[in-house]
Amino acid sequence: MQRFSVILLLSILILGCSTPKKKGNVSINGTVQGLKKGILYLQKIQDTILVNIDSLVIEGNPEFSFQTDVQEPQIHYLFLDKNDGSQYNDRIDFFAEPGQITINTSLNGFEKEAVIAGGKNQIKLLEYKKMNKRFNDRNLRLLKEDFEARKQNDEEKLIKNDDAYKKLLRQKYLYTINFAINNRKLEVAPYITLNEVFDANIKYLDTVAKSLSPRVRKSIYGKQLTEYLTERKAKEAERVEENKEH
Repeated sequence: MQRFSVILLLSILILGCSTPKKKGNVSINGTVQGLKKGILYLQKIQDTILVNIDSLVIEGNPEFSFQTDVQEPQIHYLFLDKNDGSQYNDRIDFFAEPGQITINTSLNGFEKEAVIAGGKNQIKLLEYKKMNKRFNDRNLRLLKEDFEARKQNDEEKLIKNDDAYKKLLRQKYLYTINFAINNRKLEVAPYITLNEVFDANIKYLDTVAKSLSPRVRKSIYGKQLTEYLTERKAKEAERVEENKEH
């Protein structure tokens, strides 16, 4: 009887000390087709450093599930460690916001073939990425044409390509600025502004910052955009003063 009581007590202690299942306001589920063995990491940027929030060892079953908490919509990453020495093509970025997020992809096309379903910010991020891909594809074509023109010493073609590149860049920047303004009530607006057109004319960045809704202006990316603008304006003022002195 005494032995039974000791075993019962130990069982209660073990159960009481066991780690509870992680809960949160964001549920991230999906499948990595073809993945039989590896480690999936859920990551985010914290104080300018990429940190692991959670991890899952995959052994046979390609399905995965993560639970996490977010105070506001923020970019997270799904990183697959395949032990192949590469850290560049095995990371998927997505907007984590309260609710359900589904990510389905494959082992060989982990980032390229990812299909993501999520909240409002994720929908708009995908919309922007689709258009941005068109800009990038056109830029690649120009680079190839430029390479061929240099091989043939075709100065006329090089000048034409340079003009086409500048025009393409202006189109991308104007599209991004307008996209951000049109989505000023979502955190995706300051995020893409900072990541895609951070070197745009200050007046355009200022227009985006001033257009943001009060809630978004107080968000992580809203604050980062405001701080970045303040720094750039200060440097611009210093440059103007230096030019006056000379």
